[in-house]
Amino acid sequence: MAAVPVLALLLLLLAWGGPGAAGQKRKEMVLSEKVSQLMEWASKRSVIRMNGDKFRRLVKAPPRNYSVIVMFTALQPHRQCVVCKQADEEYQILANSWRYSSAFTNKIFFAMVDFDEGSDVFQMLNMNSAPTFINFPAKGKPKRGDTYELQVRGFAAEQLARWVADRTDVNIRVIRPPNYAGPLMLGLLLAVIGGLVYLRGSNLDFLYNKTGWALAALCFVLAMTSGQMWNHIRGPPYAHKNPHTGQVNYIHGSSQAQFVAETHIVLLFNGGVTLGMVLLHEAATSDMDVGKRKIMCIAGIGLVVLFFSWLLSVFRSKYHGYPYRYVCS
Repeated sequence: MAAVPVLALLLLLLAWGGPGAAGQKRKEMVLSEKVSQLMEWASKRSVIRMNGDKFRRLVKAPPRNYSVIVMFTALQPHRQCVVCKQADEEYQILANSWRYSSAFTNKIFFAMVDFDEGSDVFQMLNMNSAPTFINFPAKGKPKRGDTYELQVRGFAAEQLARWVADRTDVNIRVIRPPNYAGPLMLGLLLAVIGGLVYLRGSNLDFLYNKTGWALAALCFVLAMTSGQMWNHIRGPPYAHKNPHTGQVNYIHGSSQAQFVAETHIVLLFNGGVTLGMVLLHEAATSDMDVGKRKIMCIAGIGLVVLFFSWLLSVFRSKYHGYPYRYVCS
């Protein structure tokens, strides 16, 4: 008679497919609940905000058949993280481009953990800087390449999209909101030119003014040599603030990257050297009295020496081991 309950239990296990099948079904149910929850949140907001509990349950804990791109940031005003706000704008553009594209699936999700909402996550990951982008793949733990090299690539949405495609095989076509600043500036420029032509009538001698064209060309050259095109393409942060010491760095320590502030500094130094050379030329060729020409000569030499020395100092700070310096170290 004792064999009857055992036989009934065996029949019941066979009906359910055994212990392994039951565990598999439970995993599938948990995974389905996770994906449904993430899809519901993603339908309301492209970037899902997470605290410690949500991060551990939906990103860290298995099962998971989806990748999650997480931005670790500090957006609260009292944190004074200007770079975080700039990076967040680009991150939102990337997430929106994916959310509203025809290729949108549940293969990848975009999330955010703010320090003030999930400081325990920062401690768990031994993270001490923000913003930081990490890809948590569908299988396994994040590898070295799953951490985005922000200081090298910058945080432009297009650069983030290339990194996402490399780590997840999901190609995102970045669609930026309409920017009317360019057409407005072009229209303003045309209006100014049209106004000048109208006011001057048939007298268009100002178009042949060599000094005006020289100044325009000089401004363009200074902007390009200082790295404005790099800023436009890479979208680097304005500066970097050390989260431990609070020190703000305006010069990037690597020769492979630069900050926006560094561009402005180099532009200023190049402008100073140029002004010094102009003064030296005027001192040698002008018809002024000797005393004024001497003053211009001394001022020109001083500007060239001082600003070139500072420019060389910036170069030495980026190319470590460069042996030469000039006046200032």
